[in-house]
Amino acid sequence: MHRRRRTAFLLTAAIAAAPLLTACGNDAHPGAAAVVGGERITVSQLENRVDEVRAAQRAAVPDEAQYQQAIARTGSLTRDTLHGMVLDRVLERAAKDAGVTVSNREIQRMRTDLERQAGGAEALEAAWLQQYGIPPQRLDENLRLQLQAQKLAQQFGTDTSRPEFWQALSEAGKKLDVDLNPRYGDWDVEKSSRVDAKVAWVRDVSFSAEAPGPL
Repeated sequence: MHRRRRTAFLLTAAIAAAPLLTACGNDAHPGAAAVVGGERITVSQLENRVDEVRAAQRAAVPDEAQYQQAIARTGSLTRDTLHGMVLDRVLERAAKDAGVTVSNREIQRMRTDLERQAGGAEALEAAWLQQYGIPPQRLDENLRLQLQAQKLAQQFGTDTSRPEFWQALSEAGKKLDVDLNPRYGDWDVEKSSRVDAKVAWVRDVSFSAEAPGPL
């Protein structure tokens, strides 16, 4: 029997290598890592998000050497996390403009399906943390964003890899007037990305129906 596979679009910044930055050099918005739609994402909020991931990594990898390896693999976590936090808000705006809504029942259905494919709840949480830097307490939030993106793409009769989807995000970004602290790069509104981001935000994550997903 052929192995059936399903795909979920993971909406998060991937993990590369760069130093942790905590100071704020934006004179127009002191203490802000970014301003999106007139609302600040503070450096403190960003640091708290990064701490959530580090704490989850520490709990998942008690061995000190392995933990240090995990940190080394996720050296750009601060910038990647900010990239994701901004893009999440851009997606929220694009979905709102398109009349897209996601229910808690839909989120739970998606999570149950992914848990079955991954081999259980713990396996799914471990995969999201290890591969994409999403701590367990943020998993449902991330799944809601995935569903928003899929539904938004369906509004255009396409998927999240197509230009029509990204054009909707670009339009939303223009409305929100995204302003990044220069320490974290700049926001390319046409690409809905930090200009120095080296990885795509939307990823294809496949799990086998017969075996756990990659960990």
